[in-house]
Amino acid sequence: MQADLSVRIASLTMQNPVGVASGTFGFGQEYAQLLDLDALGALYTKAITFEKREGNPAPRLFETPSGLLNSIGLVNPGVEAFVEEKLPFLKTLHCSVVANIAGSTEDGYCRVIQAIEESAGSFGNGVDAYEINVSCPNVSHGGMSFGTDPSQVERLTRKIRTLTKRPIFVKLSPNVTDIATIAIAAEQGGADALTCINTVVGMAIDIESLKPRFARETAGLSGPAIRPVGVACVWKASRAVKIPVIGCGGISSAEDAIEYLLAGASAIQVGTAIFVDPEVPFKIKTGIARWMERKGVGSISEIARILK
Repeated sequence: MQADLSVRIASLTMQNPVGVASGTFGFGQEYAQLLDLDALGALYTKAITFEKREGNPAPRLFETPSGLLNSIGLVNPGVEAFVEEKLPFLKTLHCSVVANIAGSTEDGYCRVIQAIEESAGSFGNGVDAYEINVSCPNVSHGGMSFGTDPSQVERLTRKIRTLTKRPIFVKLSPNVTDIATIAIAAEQGGADALTCINTVVGMAIDIESLKPRFARETAGLSGPAIRPVGVACVWKASRAVKIPVIGCGGISSAEDAIEYLLAGASAIQVGTAIFVDPEVPFKIKTGIARWMERKGVGSISEIARILK
């Protein structure tokens, strides 16, 4: 029996469950000469803000045991440049394209969505869905991240819902007391799916200079070290809501991906592992298919139901 790898989320059908995580794959062009992008399940773009962002001061990366700390700062060309320079290429792809959206105010998020909606055209014409990064600081509330406050998550999601018919994925932060509460808020605001998780807050200090490794002191930890955290968050979120959950965090093999799918994920994203092996998403897709055939599982949607 050949396994059905397709995944449906609202109006969007991904040809397989393996996507490339936002912030690790640029806007796709950077990898186009190396990989067959059309074979991906989904390409999640680098975060897009309304205005151009230069990002944080260097250094921006620091390796840790089983992980990677990053302090990139959402560097991107801004939505106007995205529409003019990146969208034409994305329109040529046959894989699903999910635009990751960020902002420091609710209005900032909405202006990005409005600009893309005006330029992207109909479904499947450049942008198929939006992934809303709610780990950005809300400058109207003292710099607190949107994703730590259920009421803000629900309100922001509801506003964005009025601006587009495209599916909305809300990307949740693990740096909260109860991720299930945030997940429910996103669902009540009209989200079609959730992404679990964004990076975990971490820090590294240089013991010779006696200074933090990063100008902004703390940074985001990704890689294998956070996989158990991600799996637990998917487990909790998927049992709190009725909408699909997309697993992300520390996936570097088919076994890792299947663990997320068993925990309740409907699809997964590969991020940091791509820096080691750009072909790892395709190896994971093959591994999932072989495991499904060996276990007699007919579709991705069946996987979560077989956990004992």
